[in-house]
Amino acid sequence: MINISQLNKEFESRVRLGIMSVLMVNDWVDFSEMKNLLEITDGNMASHSSALEKANYIEVKKEFVGKKPKTSYRVTQSGRTAFTEHLDALEKLIGR
Repeated sequence: MINISQLNKEFESRVRLGIMSVLMVNDWVDFSEMKNLLEITDGNMASHSSALEKANYIEVKKEFVGKKPKTSYRVTQSGRTAFTEHLDALEKLIGR
C-alpha cells in the first residue's frame, strides 16, 4: 500500500520542484540564472523561493556586486533531506 501523505506538499509546484532540483546539484545559484534555467518570471521566482526559504529548505544570500544587488540561493541540509524523502516517496508511488 502506498501512502501519499509521504509526499511533501511544499514540492507540489513544478517551479519548486525545479528550484530544488537545480539546487541539489549546484552550490549557489543566482536569481537570474535560476529564472533563466527554469524559464519563469521574476514574480514566480520570488514567490516560490520565498516559500522554500520560509520552510527552511533553501538559504538566500543578498549582496551587492558593485552597485547592483545580487540574490543567490542554496539548499539547506533540512531541504536536502526533505527533497530526498519526497523523491523516495515518488519512486515508491510509481513502483520503483
